[in-house]
Amino acid sequence: MRVLTWRAVMLGGMLALALAGTSTAQHHAAPAPRTANLQGTDPYEFANNPHMREFYALSVATLGKGVKEPDIEVYERKAFAIFRAFGSAQGTGADAMQDHLKLIPRQVVRIAAEDPSVLANWDNFLLAMLGPR
Repeated sequence: MRVLTWRAVMLGGMLALALAGTSTAQHHAAPAPRTANLQGTDPYEFANNPHMREFYALSVATLGKGVKEPDIEVYERKAFAIFRAFGSAQGTGADAMQDHLKLIPRQVVRIAAEDPSVLANWDNFLLAMLGPR
């Protein structure tokens, strides 16, 4: 009876090893994640227009060096006016563009407070808004 038990244990162990080998052989390493631009355009090209440069100038004037207490509500209203004009110029509609960019002004307020160098120049501003190329 001991021999039978020993054989059963050996057979079970070999079966477990065989199954473990097959299961690992079937799993492949996950591919590296990829980023994709769903808008179909280079975001840097998309942002490089007179409206976004106007928004940058507004941001510098409102949040830049020497401004003690920026009026965030006025900044937001002026930003929305720029975004609406941008939407009309792009053909996407003023309301749609304002809705699409509605969170940006207050995000810029926080970003500029944490890192004032963001407003030092256009390139820094784009990097902060869009990330690296």
